[in-house]
Amino acid sequence: MKVFKKLTMLKSLLITLSGILLFLPSFAQDKIQVLYKKIDTTALYMDVFFPVKFESDSVYPAIVFFFGGGWNRGERNQFEPHARYFSSRGMISFLVDYRVRNKHKTTPFESLKDAKSAIRYIRKHASELHVDNDKIVASGGSAGGHLAAATALIKNYNEINEDSLTSCIPNALVLFNPVIDNGPGGYGYERIGGRYKNFSPLHNISKGAPPTIMFLGTEDKLIPVETAKYYKIVMERVEGRCDLKLYEGEAHGFFKFKQEYYLKTVFETDKFLESIGYLKGEPTIYKVYN
Repeated sequence: MKVFKKLTMLKSLLITLSGILLFLPSFAQDKIQVLYKKIDTTALYMDVFFPVKFESDSVYPAIVFFFGGGWNRGERNQFEPHARYFSSRGMISFLVDYRVRNKHKTTPFESLKDAKSAIRYIRKHASELHVDNDKIVASGGSAGGHLAAATALIKNYNEINEDSLTSCIPNALVLFNPVIDNGPGGYGYERIGGRYKNFSPLHNISKGAPPTIMFLGTEDKLIPVETAKYYKIVMERVEGRCDLKLYEGEAHGFFKFKQEYYLKTVFETDKFLESIGYLKGEPTIYKVYN
């Protein structure tokens, strides 16, 4: 059965984002919910947002969002304002659920398996979803940023019996204060241990890594600025692109707690995606919210 047999037209939506009220305009987008994976009794879904001017004979670039929460908690709607905006710009946006410790009693390794499964599902169903298989962006914040980067860089932690011939590697990365270092002294090492060598994005950068933009506050207590700068250096050593955007005095999660920085980081993301040919024209984010 086609995955989007039934589409629901959406009107204006009032969203509460970490205490900040964002009034989303009437994009009138189509949205569906897709079951992308089932493990025993656990069903994992993704929300799919289609462009305003969707045409059934066209394909579109996609952006896939993974929520943050330390692989412990979180909800897939964390990035819904981002998803709706980029759908308004002509992309197909995905909000992905994945297993977390508090809800599913799992480890970060299962979270990564699910993230890879989600990208593979989108690629495998690209025709039905009208996705351009050569223009899939993975994005996320904090631990979700780790998952986005890890789908591109980590070879291990693939679900058993999953179609390994379908690539889980995205074509570009948009990372919001991402957990990129899981080694000694890095975030999550107490849970990852010696397996960081094949789990930590920083330790697995290689030639061919997707073009990346990364956002970080200079007062982030979880992700040191020096770690992000070193990540950029290593990316450039292998002839990769890594745009690092630093925000003076801002802490972890700044992009979602303050609307000013939601707008600024979305604007920069839009410019980045335009520079690699995924979007056309100038960002509309300020026009949308003003």
